[in-house]
Amino acid sequence: MIDPFNRPISYLRVSVTDRCDLRCVYCMAEDMTFLPKAEVLSLEELDRLCGTFIGLGVEKIRLTGGEPLVRKNVIQLFRSLGARLGEGGLKELTVTTNGSQLTKLADDLHGAGVRRINVSLDTLDPAAFTAITRWGKLDATLDGIFAAKAAGLAVKINAVALKGVNEHEYDRMLAWCGEHGFDLTLIETMPMGDIGGDRTDQYLPLSRVRARLMEHWTLEETDYRTGGPARYFTVRETGRRIGFITPLTHNFCESCNRVRLTCTGTLYMCLGQDDAADLRRPLRDPAIGEEGLRAAILDAITRKPKGHDFVIGRREDGPAVARHMSVTGG
Repeated sequence: MIDPFNRPISYLRVSVTDRCDLRCVYCMAEDMTFLPKAEVLSLEELDRLCGTFIGLGVEKIRLTGGEPLVRKNVIQLFRSLGARLGEGGLKELTVTTNGSQLTKLADDLHGAGVRRINVSLDTLDPAAFTAITRWGKLDATLDGIFAAKAAGLAVKINAVALKGVNEHEYDRMLAWCGEHGFDLTLIETMPMGDIGGDRTDQYLPLSRVRARLMEHWTLEETDYRTGGPARYFTVRETGRRIGFITPLTHNFCESCNRVRLTCTGTLYMCLGQDDAADLRRPLRDPAIGEEGLRAAILDAITRKPKGHDFVIGRREDGPAVARHMSVTGG
């Protein structure tokens, strides 16, 4: 699959549920209305769609949410996709999680073929963690992270940079990740969905964060890539990596290789645009069949835009896109 700007599309992010057991302040409103279960694709339907994408050249699949691991029997989907690794055409199967279910599922994820996971962890302070997640407990996430490490999964910590909330912690987090053998990625907050607050009060440019970190750490340029938008540096003092995802201070769209599928079968060609394709109808219509489904996907790829329109500023009255991050899974 090649988009209109000659970018090969080899990375599919699949939101298996819009539900989550936390309510992070930059992601969701506290009082969320979730999709009716009748609108959500079955695990078998998600598996079939993923198989079609693999047949069209997708080499990496990341399962996301909401919180993907709260979906009932989701390990069945991991196992089915894991069977396609290697000669099946898939090169990597991975997941982004808040860590709350990892104590139960880390071994199953490894057994299904997952070797690398991202865990959302914005702070190492218990009170701040509960304030950011609204409902979460830090110890449960840390227990999950170390269960994943014990299961043989490489762990990368994702932290959203929040002005006045966790910006004093990045030195500590970098040291903690180095101590335990984790990479760290910092992410600028993105203007998606009504969260019941002003995002200008959250936004922290990562250019400023990196400059501060370089006062205490040696960040060395590296060409390491995972297929995502992060720009990575090696931290000389720890030997681990730190990545920066900067949709606002540095648009990462020029090398975008990914599309996003929601749990309802909606395909978003860009995280920061509203244009989408309905794949649920061709998926469920026996008269359309597999060739029709492939054609619908390929047609959607021809509409992939050059880049997003994320902007945060006092004159921006609302989010750049109406849907919450939990709908498309980041």
